[in-house]
Amino acid sequence: MTDSHSDRDGSTHFGYSEVPLSEKQGLVDDVFHKVARRYDVMNDLMSGGLHRLWKDTFAGKINARNRRGFKHLDVAGGTGDIAFRIARQAAPDAEITVLDINGDMLEVGRDRAREKGIDANLEFVQANAESLPFPDAHFDAYTIAFGIRNVPRIQVALEEAYRVLKPGGRFLCLEFSQVNVPGLDKIYEAYSFNVIPMVGKLVAGESEPYRYLVESIRQFPAADEFERMIRKAGFRRTGYERLTGGVVAIHSGWKY
Repeated sequence: MTDSHSDRDGSTHFGYSEVPLSEKQGLVDDVFHKVARRYDVMNDLMSGGLHRLWKDTFAGKINARNRRGFKHLDVAGGTGDIAFRIARQAAPDAEITVLDINGDMLEVGRDRAREKGIDANLEFVQANAESLPFPDAHFDAYTIAFGIRNVPRIQVALEEAYRVLKPGGRFLCLEFSQVNVPGLDKIYEAYSFNVIPMVGKLVAGESEPYRYLVESIRQFPAADEFERMIRKAGFRRTGYERLTGGVVAIHSGWKY
């Protein structure tokens, strides 16, 4: 696997399939179009409900309290899970931007924000993680949770993250990783490939989107390899923290 998750011939992974690089985004969009209104169900199925605790831990690493004029960008965050958590801890004048390439996911986020009464504090933007519509050195922090593995050109997205962060800004990524506990890895493998697609079919009426998502986890770079990609984009003081025996990892880097 190359550092950009695609090869030199312009092809890339879509789950376990090899597809032209130009086609992956459309295929990913179709997956999330199908599951947008069942996104929480999807995450509960894939994590056994643990994603809520992982996201609490992840969002807690953003030091937004008492920071006047704090500007935050949450990428691939259409339904607002991370942004809502950050909004609760941020100062009233904080600017929190939720960016997603999928309009269906953003619509879910807007609806949820209105229901929670926090829509005035958030801006929802439809755009591509590989080409962010913001000026250089604009944000204090950048987060992306369970989204980077769906980007066709991961290295490009990391470089864009670096570009839009201010000096001193922090990059944080929450993503599925590799289980490193003997025994748990076998259980997790069986659960992922046998149970998740089946339950997805029964509960959400779709099995293929869940099968793709499981396969995409297996195709994602190992934690140490992904850290090297983050450093290649320019970040320093990089590192990662494994949670739940390595099922997920929180990756971090700073811009200097």
